[in-house]
Amino acid sequence: MGYQVKQKKIFEITMANHKSSEKRIRQTEKRRIENRYWAKTSRNAVRRVRKMTDKAEATAALNKVSALLDRLGRKHIISKNKAANLKSKLAKHVNSL
Repeated sequence: MGYQVKQKKIFEITMANHKSSEKRIRQTEKRRIENRYWAKTSRNAVRRVRKMTDKAEATAALNKVSALLDRLGRKHIISKNKAANLKSKLAKHVNSL
């Protein structure tokens, strides 16, 4: 994956009383940063496809973006319905070119 996760030492500032709760805080922070990365990446990919005017290029990009949206839907980074709605709108756009 092409991203860096900057980990803050959140557990030092929190009032966690147990080792397990400190670990949970670390895991949550790491997951939050990773989810933000993938949500932003998918938004940018969708924007790129919407700006395309060449049908062949847009069709190729649509396949990649559809796969990305499906994967994010499966991993619950975005909901499955949102992924389906985005794919539908993009397909409509590409077909109208």
